[in-house]
Amino acid sequence: MNQPDNNRQSAPSHPGTAPSTRNFPVVCVGGSAGGLDAYIRLLQNLPADMGVAIVIVNHITVMPTHLHEVLPRFTTMPVELITERLLIEPNRVYIIPENRDLHVDNGEFRLKPISKPRGWPDVITVFLRSLTDYWDGKLIAVIVSGYDGDGAAALCGIREAGGTTIAQKLSTAKQPDMPESAIASGCIDFVLAPEDIAHKIVSIAQAEA
Repeated sequence: MNQPDNNRQSAPSHPGTAPSTRNFPVVCVGGSAGGLDAYIRLLQNLPADMGVAIVIVNHITVMPTHLHEVLPRFTTMPVELITERLLIEPNRVYIIPENRDLHVDNGEFRLKPISKPRGWPDVITVFLRSLTDYWDGKLIAVIVSGYDGDGAAALCGIREAGGTTIAQKLSTAKQPDMPESAIASGCIDFVLAPEDIAHKIVSIAQAEA
Protein backbone atom coordinates (compact mmCIF):
# COMPACT_ATOMS: atom_id res chain seq x y z
CA MET A 1 0.00 0.00 0.00
CA ASN A 2 1.23 3.50 -0.73
CA GLN A 3 2.83 5.33 2.12
CA PRO A 4 0.65 8.06 3.65
CA ASP A 5 1.21 11.48 2.13
CA ASN A 6 2.04 13.71 5.04
CA ASN A 7 1.17 16.78 2.98
CA ARG A 8 -2.43 15.72 2.44
CA GLN A 9 -4.98 17.28 4.75
CA SER A 10 -7.96 15.35 6.11
CA ALA A 11 -11.22 17.10 5.33
CA PRO A 12 -13.48 17.86 8.33
CA SER A 13 -16.74 15.91 8.43
CA HIS A 14 -18.69 19.04 9.36
CA PRO A 15 -17.70 22.70 9.82
CA GLY A 16 -16.17 23.27 13.21
CA THR A 17 -15.35 19.61 13.88
CA ALA A 18 -11.95 17.95 14.03
CA PRO A 19 -10.57 16.40 10.84
CA SER A 20 -11.46 12.74 10.30
CA THR A 21 -8.60 10.27 10.33
CA ARG A 22 -8.24 8.00 7.32
CA ASN A 23 -6.65 4.99 8.98
CA PHE A 24 -9.75 2.96 9.91
CA PRO A 25 -10.67 -0.17 7.95
CA VAL A 26 -12.78 0.03 4.79
CA VAL A 27 -14.82 -3.00 3.76
CA CYS A 28 -15.79 -3.16 0.09
CA VAL A 29 -18.70 -5.55 -0.47
CA GLY A 30 -19.04 -6.26 -4.18
CA GLY A 31 -22.06 -8.07 -5.53
CA SER A 32 -24.72 -8.22 -8.22
CA ALA A 33 -27.57 -10.64 -8.91
CA GLY A 34 -28.61 -12.21 -5.61
CA GLY A 35 -26.44 -9.75 -3.74
CA LEU A 36 -29.31 -8.24 -1.75
CA ASP A 37 -29.73 -11.42 0.26
CA ALA A 38 -26.02 -11.40 1.09
CA TYR A 39 -26.00 -7.69 1.99
CA ILE A 40 -28.93 -8.18 4.37
CA ARG A 41 -27.46 -11.25 6.08
CA LEU A 42 -24.12 -9.47 6.42
CA LEU A 43 -25.50 -6.24 7.87
CA GLN A 44 -27.78 -8.06 10.30
CA ASN A 45 -24.68 -9.56 11.91
CA LEU A 46 -22.46 -6.46 12.05
CA PRO A 47 -22.42 -4.23 15.14
CA ALA A 48 -22.95 -0.53 14.55
CA ASP A 49 -19.87 0.62 16.47
CA MET A 50 -17.02 -1.54 15.19
CA GLY A 51 -15.12 1.39 13.63
CA VAL A 52 -15.17 0.41 9.95
CA ALA A 53 -16.80 1.88 6.84
CA ILE A 54 -18.88 -0.53 4.74
CA VAL A 55 -19.02 0.30 1.02
CA ILE A 56 -21.48 -1.73 -1.04
CA VAL A 57 -20.48 -1.68 -4.70
CA ASN A 58 -23.30 -3.19 -6.73
CA HIS A 59 -22.14 -4.44 -10.11
CA ILE A 60 -25.53 -3.76 -11.80
CA THR A 61 -25.31 -0.25 -13.20
CA VAL A 62 -28.23 0.38 -15.58
CA MET A 63 -31.18 0.53 -13.16
CA PRO A 64 -31.30 3.12 -10.36
CA THR A 65 -30.29 1.62 -7.03
CA HIS A 66 -32.73 1.44 -4.13
CA LEU A 67 -30.32 -0.17 -1.70
CA HIS A 68 -30.03 3.02 0.36
CA GLU A 69 -33.79 2.85 0.91
CA VAL A 70 -34.01 -0.90 1.60
CA LEU A 71 -30.96 -1.65 3.75
CA PRO A 72 -31.64 0.74 6.68
CA ARG A 73 -34.23 -1.81 7.85
CA PHE A 74 -31.44 -4.28 8.55
CA THR A 75 -28.81 -2.16 10.32
CA THR A 76 -28.66 0.68 12.82
CA MET A 77 -25.71 2.20 10.97
CA PRO A 78 -26.58 5.17 8.75
CA VAL A 79 -26.91 4.10 5.09
CA GLU A 80 -26.01 6.72 2.49
CA LEU A 81 -26.07 6.92 -1.29
CA ILE A 82 -22.61 8.15 -2.25
CA THR A 83 -22.32 11.67 -3.63
CA GLU A 84 -19.27 13.47 -5.01
CA ARG A 85 -16.67 14.39 -2.35
CA LEU A 86 -18.61 12.67 0.44
CA LEU A 87 -16.29 12.15 3.40
CA ILE A 88 -15.67 8.52 4.29
CA GLU A 89 -16.43 7.90 7.97
CA PRO A 90 -16.53 4.76 10.13
CA ASN A 91 -19.71 3.12 11.37
CA ARG A 92 -21.59 3.94 8.17
CA VAL A 93 -22.78 2.02 5.14
CA TYR A 94 -22.22 3.60 1.73
CA ILE A 95 -23.94 2.64 -1.53
CA ILE A 96 -22.51 3.26 -5.01
CA PRO A 97 -24.92 5.13 -7.32
CA GLU A 98 -25.79 3.61 -10.66
CA ASN A 99 -23.73 4.19 -13.79
CA ARG A 100 -20.68 5.61 -12.01
CA ASP A 101 -17.15 4.46 -11.28
CA LEU A 102 -16.19 4.95 -7.65
CA HIS A 103 -12.79 6.16 -6.46
CA VAL A 104 -11.29 7.57 -3.25
CA ASP A 105 -9.01 10.55 -2.77
CA ASN A 106 -7.94 12.36 0.39
CA GLY A 107 -10.46 10.51 2.52
CA GLU A 108 -13.41 11.31 0.24
CA PHE A 109 -15.36 9.48 -2.43
CA ARG A 110 -14.97 10.54 -6.04
CA LEU A 111 -17.52 9.65 -8.72
CA LYS A 112 -16.54 9.43 -12.36
CA PRO A 113 -18.36 8.45 -15.57
CA ILE A 114 -18.41 4.68 -15.85
CA SER A 115 -15.33 3.54 -17.76
CA LYS A 116 -16.97 0.42 -19.20
CA PRO A 117 -20.48 1.45 -20.32
CA ARG A 118 -21.05 -1.65 -22.48
CA GLY A 119 -20.94 -5.28 -21.47
CA TRP A 120 -20.33 -6.38 -17.91
CA PRO A 121 -19.14 -3.42 -15.80
CA ASP A 122 -16.01 -3.53 -13.65
CA VAL A 123 -17.03 -1.06 -10.96
CA ILE A 124 -15.88 -3.36 -8.15
CA THR A 125 -12.44 -3.80 -9.68
CA VAL A 126 -12.11 -0.04 -10.23
CA PHE A 127 -12.98 0.78 -6.62
CA LEU A 128 -10.74 -1.89 -5.11
CA ARG A 129 -7.78 -0.64 -7.13
CA SER A 130 -8.46 2.91 -6.02
CA LEU A 131 -8.51 1.77 -2.40
CA THR A 132 -5.13 0.05 -2.73
CA ASP A 133 -3.65 3.29 -4.09
CA TYR A 134 -5.33 5.93 -1.95
CA TRP A 135 -6.57 4.52 1.36
CA ASP A 136 -4.22 4.38 4.35
CA GLY A 137 -6.17 1.99 6.57
CA LYS A 138 -6.81 -1.73 6.55
CA LEU A 139 -8.68 -3.04 3.50
CA ILE A 140 -11.20 -5.88 3.39
CA ALA A 141 -12.60 -6.99 0.04
CA VAL A 142 -15.74 -9.15 0.07
CA ILE A 143 -17.18 -10.67 -3.11
CA VAL A 144 -20.73 -12.03 -2.87
CA SER A 145 -23.43 -13.35 -5.18
CA GLY A 146 -23.49 -12.04 -8.75
CA TYR A 147 -22.96 -12.72 -12.43
CA ASP A 148 -19.59 -12.37 -14.18
CA GLY A 149 -16.29 -11.88 -12.37
CA ASP A 150 -16.13 -8.21 -11.41
CA GLY A 151 -13.66 -7.61 -8.57
CA ALA A 152 -11.54 -10.73 -9.12
CA ALA A 153 -8.81 -8.88 -11.01
CA ALA A 154 -8.13 -6.58 -8.05
CA LEU A 155 -7.99 -9.14 -5.25
CA CYS A 156 -4.29 -9.94 -5.51
CA GLY A 157 -3.57 -6.21 -5.19
CA ILE A 158 -5.64 -6.06 -1.99
CA ARG A 159 -3.60 -8.91 -0.51
CA GLU A 160 -0.32 -7.34 -1.60
CA ALA A 161 -1.42 -4.17 0.21
CA GLY A 162 -1.86 -6.17 3.41
CA GLY A 163 -5.63 -6.46 3.13
CA THR A 164 -7.97 -9.39 3.58
CA THR A 165 -10.02 -10.98 0.80
CA ILE A 166 -13.22 -12.96 1.34
CA ALA A 167 -15.59 -14.74 -1.05
CA GLN A 168 -19.09 -15.88 -0.27
CA LYS A 169 -19.44 -19.64 0.13
CA LEU A 170 -20.82 -20.84 -3.20
CA SER A 171 -23.58 -22.97 -1.70
CA THR A 172 -24.98 -19.87 0.05
CA ALA A 173 -24.89 -17.60 -3.04
CA LYS A 174 -27.98 -17.24 -5.21
CA GLN A 175 -25.70 -16.64 -8.21
CA PRO A 176 -22.22 -18.11 -7.62
CA ASP A 177 -20.41 -16.74 -10.71
CA MET A 178 -18.84 -13.74 -8.99
CA PRO A 179 -17.53 -15.48 -5.85
CA GLU A 180 -16.44 -18.41 -7.99
CA SER A 181 -14.34 -16.07 -10.15
CA ALA A 182 -12.92 -14.51 -7.00
CA ILE A 183 -11.87 -17.91 -5.67
CA ALA A 184 -10.35 -18.81 -9.05
CA SER A 185 -8.09 -15.73 -8.81
CA GLY A 186 -6.03 -17.60 -6.21
CA CYS A 187 -6.08 -14.53 -3.97
CA ILE A 188 -8.95 -15.28 -1.58
CA ASP A 189 -8.15 -15.68 2.11
CA PHE A 190 -11.52 -16.97 3.33
CA VAL A 191 -14.62 -18.57 1.77
CA LEU A 192 -17.53 -18.03 4.15
CA ALA A 193 -21.30 -17.73 4.45
CA PRO A 194 -22.53 -14.12 4.89
CA GLU A 195 -23.02 -14.48 8.65
CA ASP A 196 -19.48 -15.81 9.03
CA ILE A 197 -18.15 -13.01 6.81
CA ALA A 198 -19.64 -10.58 9.33
CA HIS A 199 -17.90 -12.35 12.20
CA LYS A 200 -14.58 -12.24 10.33
CA ILE A 201 -14.96 -8.50 9.68
CA VAL A 202 -15.60 -7.94 13.40
CA SER A 203 -12.50 -9.91 14.37
CA ILE A 204 -10.35 -7.94 11.94
CA ALA A 205 -11.79 -4.65 13.22
CA GLN A 206 -11.10 -5.64 16.81
CA ALA A 207 -7.52 -6.54 15.93
CA GLU A 208 -7.05 -3.10 14.34
CA ALA A 209 -8.50 -1.23 17.34
